Amino acid sequence: MAQTWAVLAALLFLLINLVEGPAYNIVSVEAGHETVLRCPYVSKVSLLMVTWKMKCSNCCLLAYRSDHNETKKSNCSERMMWKYSPDSDPALRIYPVNLHDEGNYTCEIVSTEGNFLFFYSLTVIVPPTVTLICDENRVAVCQASAGKPAADISWIPTSNHSTEEEVHHPNGTVTRVSYLSWVNSMLPTATCLVIHPARNQTLSLDLSYTSPRLLYLLIGGSAGVAAVSGVTLCLIFRCRAFRLRKSARGAATSFATKNFRSTPPREKTGAVKPPVLSESIYQNYNPRMIYTSY
Repeated sequence: MAQTWAVLAALLFLLINLVEGPAYNIVSVEAGHETVLRCPYVSKVSLLMVTWKMKCSNCCLLAYRSDHNETKKSNCSERMMWKYSPDSDPALRIYPVNLHDEGNYTCEIVSTEGNFLFFYSLTVIVPPTVTLICDENRVAVCQASAGKPAADISWIPTSNHSTEEEVHHPNGTVTRVSYLSWVNSMLPTATCLVIHPARNQTLSLDLSYTSPRLLYLLIGGSAGVAAVSGVTLCLIFRCRAFRLRKSARGAATSFATKNFRSTPPREKTGAVKPPVLSESIYQNYNPRMIYTSY
């Protein structure tokens, strides 16, 4: 009777495996980190062969055969290797992990005691890049970019005026965006809480300094003050220049009048007449009296 129950239990276990498939050990790892998938230890005496393979036709195959003391590596990148010596601990090491490593892995051990299969399901987690900004319509925008899985976004304090949208990328990552409008709100700050399996992040935005109307008023006020100051300075300089020109003209006129009054009048002089020789000097003139002595 006991043997009958044992046979029935074995058949039931076989049926469960056929219907549900093998049980996988789920492993999650963040992209860029290290993961180690382990197979149960088997003594060197009974170990014949260990094989690691990914569930696809052209995926990595990593094998060790003890009777020939050799290893085989096919379609595997340099990031996949034995963690230790395969004859003592046939663990698979992947570093650094990326999105292409996600999938199901199988470790098969062949020994003198029988064959053993161990299954792993590797999930790669990608933390999103989180940003918090405001637009010109007084809307706070919290964005969690390229995360896997998609991040959950909430606001503190909770608001019923938020909306969300998400974009799915070809590599399996998701970008999720949440919008919060505070047009009619008196909240001083908006806090965005991003929840993700990799890490949680919190960003805050000061709403009192992000109003575009206030910014425009500040810019307009500064421009107005600058314009008034410029006009005032221009008027001051023009008044000063006018006064200087007026003073210069007055000084020039006064100087000319003074010189004109201080110059003595010139007397009219007649033409210089040649001297008149008296005819008396020719009265005693006799050409015969002229002689020359040598």
